[in-house]
Amino acid sequence: MKRLLVLGVLATQLFTAASAQEKTSPEEIKEKMQWFADAKLGIFIHWGIYSVNGIDESWSFHNKKISYPDYMRQLKGFTASNYDPQAWADLIKESGARYAVMTTKHHDGVALWDSKYSKLNVAKSTPAKRDVLTPFFAALRRDSIKCGAYFSLIDWSYPDYPQFLKDSNRYDIKAQPERWKKFLGFYEGQMAEVMNKFNPDLWWFDGDWEHSAEEWEAPKMRKMLTDHNPNTIINGRLQGYGDYDTPEQNFPVTRPHFHWWELCMTINNNWGWQPQDTNWKTPYEIITIFADAVANGGNLLLDIGPRADGSIPDEEVHLLKELGAWNKRNGEAIFNTIGGIPQGHFYGPTTLSKDSTTLYLFLASKTSGPIMVKGLSNKIESITVLGNNTPLSHKIVGKISWSPVPGLVYIDVPEQVQDKYVTVLKVKLDKAVKLYRGKGGFLTNE
Repeated sequence: MKRLLVLGVLATQLFTAASAQEKTSPEEIKEKMQWFADAKLGIFIHWGIYSVNGIDESWSFHNKKISYPDYMRQLKGFTASNYDPQAWADLIKESGARYAVMTTKHHDGVALWDSKYSKLNVAKSTPAKRDVLTPFFAALRRDSIKCGAYFSLIDWSYPDYPQFLKDSNRYDIKAQPERWKKFLGFYEGQMAEVMNKFNPDLWWFDGDWEHSAEEWEAPKMRKMLTDHNPNTIINGRLQGYGDYDTPEQNFPVTRPHFHWWELCMTINNNWGWQPQDTNWKTPYEIITIFADAVANGGNLLLDIGPRADGSIPDEEVHLLKELGAWNKRNGEAIFNTIGGIPQGHFYGPTTLSKDSTTLYLFLASKTSGPIMVKGLSNKIESITVLGNNTPLSHKIVGKISWSPVPGLVYIDVPEQVQDKYVTVLKVKLDKAVKLYRGKGGFLTNE
């Protein structure tokens, strides 16, 4: 993680490259992406030996906060002694998430499955002495949750990777192609292991910035994965051979132009468990970020970081449960919806039913007065509060009979019917939403 993303790369470029590679039509790609578009919420899990000391995943030795040998000594402390994969999956399901993405291997090269390509894995080299991925993916599938595999393309522990950091080894892959070929055999072999063993619904690549698509053999890798599972989807970190974009940590201020996108964000300030980081996001903050992402046509991939023994911090459990309780009350406005009306019509996030006949308004704070919708040309059939079905009345202000310009819609929302975090109003329309986008009416002398 910690990569600065450039949001100017459009998703059209991603799936155009993908469709050209697979001879797949945009309609077919749209069909296979539908579950992702409907899912809205995923849970990211960063778990690895870095949780032993509670330090940055891989980057701590890359940035020389700790020596490489000291980092690797954490292998001795990764026990997974309190690991309950079914409890993890059940908590994820309770949060309302429709998919989960697990770190199979980070940049440090430590695999969480029993890889035949390297003994640097938790089954062979830690007290855990087992593959921890297989039971987790099985538990997710029992709970009908889509399975995502995070996979680092780079490996800062493999001796034939050109950015090998143990001894600061560097080499020019064009000058020593045999070494690069050896690494490609290793990384592609481990990717094939994950593919065959877990058959991910989603691949979440990381680290592509260090080499080009040609050097990574990205077209070949995409073809391998999609030949194995034509329905698998791939994030935008395979040098242009992905299906969707994934901005990191910072929320886009304006609505992205990507066909599909996902905001990946930590539950505090760091990826993975760090005991000194107590800057937990509140349920209100997570819910407002989530609603904003969905309103802008995207998903939220919210990260948690278990401890080395496999236990999940109480603060994270609490936040996921609160998010889940809110989703139970208001999920109709989130899941299986589409992004809402343009900014300016309502001062807050909005979503729409797929047929656009129902408009959902998110009130991101308590209100003591009426809220307003501008430019709504439709007739309103009813307004209710999600979670308690309280009917609300509305008033049209400023509508002139001879003008096509709609009036302002004012809706009173009594305090006693409001949600403790974010209130959602369900506005049922007479037909698909129609908005006035003009400059307003006026009289002329003509």
